[in-house]
Amino acid sequence: MPNSNLPGGTCRLGDLEVTRMGYGAMQLAGPGVFGPPRDRDEAITVLRKAVELGINHIDTSDYYGPYVTNELIREALYPYPDDLHIVTKIGARRDDQGGWPEARSPEELRQQVHDNLDHLGLDVLDVVNIRVGGFQEAEPGSIAEQVETVAELQQQGLVKHIGLSTINSEQLAEAQQIAPVVCVQNFYNIVHRVDDDLVDQTAEQGIAFVPYFPLGGFSRLQSDELGKIAERLGATPLAVALAWLLQRSPNILLIPGTSSVAHLEQNVTGAALHLPGDVITELDAMAG
Repeated sequence: MPNSNLPGGTCRLGDLEVTRMGYGAMQLAGPGVFGPPRDRDEAITVLRKAVELGINHIDTSDYYGPYVTNELIREALYPYPDDLHIVTKIGARRDDQGGWPEARSPEELRQQVHDNLDHLGLDVLDVVNIRVGGFQEAEPGSIAEQVETVAELQQQGLVKHIGLSTINSEQLAEAQQIAPVVCVQNFYNIVHRVDDDLVDQTAEQGIAFVPYFPLGGFSRLQSDELGKIAERLGATPLAVALAWLLQRSPNILLIPGTSSVAHLEQNVTGAALHLPGDVITELDAMAG
C-alpha cells in the first residue's frame, strides 16, 4: 500500500493508488536535461531514497537525456516494488543540439512506447502521457490520431492507462470519446492559473491533475512576494508553492524533481506545510 502519511495522502490514477507526493526524474539527467548526470551515484541514491520515503509515483520520459533517466530508474529500482508506478511521457524527441522537436506521428509514438518499455525493463507501462502541446501551453486542434494510436497499444496490453500533457478542455473531451484518460499534466502554479477551470473539471471527472514547473513563470515582483510569505511562515518558496498545490484540489499530484537527496527530503517535508486561509487568499491574489 502507498504511504498515506506523505503530504496530501493518496489519489487515484485509474485503478492505481498513488501518493500525491510523487517524484519527477527529469533533473537526474545532465545540464539542460541532456546527457549523463553530474553524479551518477547520487542520482541512483535519490531514486532509492524516494521509494524509501514511501513515494510510489515516479514521473519520467525516455526523451530525458535521452534515455538517461529511464536507464537510471532501471538500474536503481529494478526489479520494481509491486506498488511502484512509473508514469512516462511520449510525443517529443531530442536532437543533437539538445532541442525538443515534436514526435507525434503514429509511427513515432509507437516507437517511443516500445523504447520506454525497453529502457525501463517493463512489459507494460502503467501510464503513458501523450504530450500534444508546447511546453507551457496547449496547441488548439484535434488530438484524435495521437490518442487512437496509444489506445491501440493499450488494447495490445502494452499500456495500462492513458494521460495527456499540455492540453485544453476541448482536447480532453475529444480524447475521452476515444479512451479513458486518467491524468492531465499541464503547466500550472500559484501565478500561472490558465487551467483553473480544467483543474476543477478534472476533479469532477475523477481525473488526476499533475502540474509541472511549480515556480515557473513568476515575475520578479511575484517571486519577491512569495519569498516574503515563505519567510513569514518559516518555509522555502518551493514548500509554499507545493503546499498551495496540494490544498488547491484533492486530485492534484505533485512531481517535484531534484538530483539531491537533501533537496528530495526538503521537498517532502516542505509540502506538508499547512497554509491557513488568509495565506491562501494572499497567494491567490498573486495570480496575474
